[in-house]
Amino acid sequence: MDYFIDGISYIFSFIGINTDFIEALPTALMKPLSGSGARGMMVDVMKTHGADSFVGKVASTIQGATDTTFYIIAVYFGSVGIKNTRYAVTCGLIADFAGIIAAIFIAYLFFQ
Repeated sequence: MDYFIDGISYIFSFIGINTDFIEALPTALMKPLSGSGARGMMVDVMKTHGADSFVGKVASTIQGATDTTFYIIAVYFGSVGIKNTRYAVTCGLIADFAGIIAAIFIAYLFFQ
């Protein structure tokens, strides 16, 4: 994951975009897979940078703007007996990506 985050950081710094949000991306990448894992990543970010830091606020905003897509697919679709999820996973991941982008923009708008 470090190589992926470093690659994203390099791309954004090469373009000239502010990279203050990069430290919160592990939370964003974990959130579709596991809510408790993402919460642990968020707490780790807050222990490292502080709860009132920009990175901590971005991680908190990401935590609230996205959802655990694979948990929803497994539990909710399984409880009603849906076997073919068709486009639900794709749509859920697109919605998570949109939530991550929106959370970063909102954090820059309100907290920077």
